[in-house]
Amino acid sequence: MILISWNIDSLNAALTGTSARAEETRQVLDKIHDANPDVIAIQETKLRATGPTKKHQKVLAEKFPEYDYVWRSSEEPARKGYAGTMYLYKKELTPKASYPVIGAPDTMDAEGRIITLEFDKFFVTQVYTPNSGSGLKRLADRQVWDEKYTEYLQKLDQEKPVLASGDYNCAHTEIDLKHPENNHHSAGFTDEERVDFTNLLNAGFTDTFRKVHGDIKDVYSWWAQRVRTAKANNSGWRIDYWLVSNRIADKVVCSEMIDTGKRADHCPILLEINL
Repeated sequence: MILISWNIDSLNAALTGTSARAEETRQVLDKIHDANPDVIAIQETKLRATGPTKKHQKVLAEKFPEYDYVWRSSEEPARKGYAGTMYLYKKELTPKASYPVIGAPDTMDAEGRIITLEFDKFFVTQVYTPNSGSGLKRLADRQVWDEKYTEYLQKLDQEKPVLASGDYNCAHTEIDLKHPENNHHSAGFTDEERVDFTNLLNAGFTDTFRKVHGDIKDVYSWWAQRVRTAKANNSGWRIDYWLVSNRIADKVVCSEMIDTGKRADHCPILLEINL
């Protein structure tokens, strides 16, 4: 199987926008389609609570005619047009989709952050992990999220092997970002978030990128848009992951980033695995 995961930073803008950035995003979507993945996970869709509009559906049908899709959007009491996730999967596949509530604090469970697909012999699940925010205002809630999410993955793993992807909003080690010395108190690289990610891996999961590539440096999945030179200078963070249950880690063939050229923000990540 080939699976691709991407924080798209607004599917709405990608499908209906007219800006140069929207066009860049559509080019990346074309690149994803050309890779012929079985499953595509998309985070930060920013769709309304009712999901894709008719216009969105038309463009999706044109760009991904071989795929069915399921979605989950932020809904009250959470902010409208916030977060959100979507799966596209080949029409010949018939997974059962679920939209778990993990007991997260505040409005996090209403923000459309997790979708899980159940197949006969494994689960595929994606997450858009809450950001701890400016001033780390949401760090305490984020830590509860991390605990609840880890418990959720463990429950899945007890039933069958798990393939988990998404924007985890955490650079795990110092080689997972360009300037660790300046970011120890930044959202996504606090000691607390890094410990939580270690706990997640220790619960029975493998970071497939490190499994395949070892401790190589200077490979990232996110570059800040607001820093004009970040992408050109490869001053990034690796905060997007494909994780798999330890017992199927030896079946991973490939785990890599998909180049997005000059486009900053997140890049898609690809997993190839023999299941």
